[in-house]
Amino acid sequence: MKVAGHPTRVSALAQMLTLQSASAQQHYLVEGPGEAELTTNRDLYLHVLKSGRDARAASWSLSAFLRSLWKTSTALRERSSLSPDEVAALFSAAGSTPPPPFDPAWSGKDLGLAGDPASYADWERVLLAQVADLEDFVSHPQSAAGTGVEAPRPPGSGARPTPAVWRNFDPASYCECAVAGAFGGWHRADGARVPRPGAPDHSPVRDLAEIGWLELSRLIVCGQIFE
Repeated sequence: MKVAGHPTRVSALAQMLTLQSASAQQHYLVEGPGEAELTTNRDLYLHVLKSGRDARAASWSLSAFLRSLWKTSTALRERSSLSPDEVAALFSAAGSTPPPPFDPAWSGKDLGLAGDPASYADWERVLLAQVADLEDFVSHPQSAAGTGVEAPRPPGSGARPTPAVWRNFDPASYCECAVAGAFGGWHRADGARVPRPGAPDHSPVRDLAEIGWLELSRLIVCGQIFE
């Protein structure tokens, strides 16, 4: 089924992810340019930064955004790695796809990992652990202390492979810190990050290759704890 044509490769991929997450059994044809659109960490940073800001402007909660990110990611579960364009498309799709409701079973589920995350299933555990933490914050409010807030993780919580400390609680700060912490690519002129006195006003620009699930897990953990 041909659905639409798109002027950019990332927008075409984003719509494909949205459609496939809604109906995995249906085959769609979404046309767009074949050449890579994002090739550097700077390209990825700017795209994910915009995705987070758009989600905040639309009044998305971070929990809703991450649940939508999880929903749209299911179309990629068989992949061993993603291109920068596909990572960007995943964040674009998350901001335009209705999130599934929170599943209370996630709070008590054993989401622990035996080693470093190496597959989609491992990355999924990291993401669902973050969603479970955010739900715990709603039911067990915590006071800020120092540079972060400890997730409550009340009795009955399952094992979680993520740090207990949280520093970012809205889509804009989460997305910016995610890509800045994992890949760099930021510049002071972007208006999101102020370097320390005497430090460079930008991070080096470098080319990006395929991005594996270990790097993608680090990406979302940086969204939680980087500042």
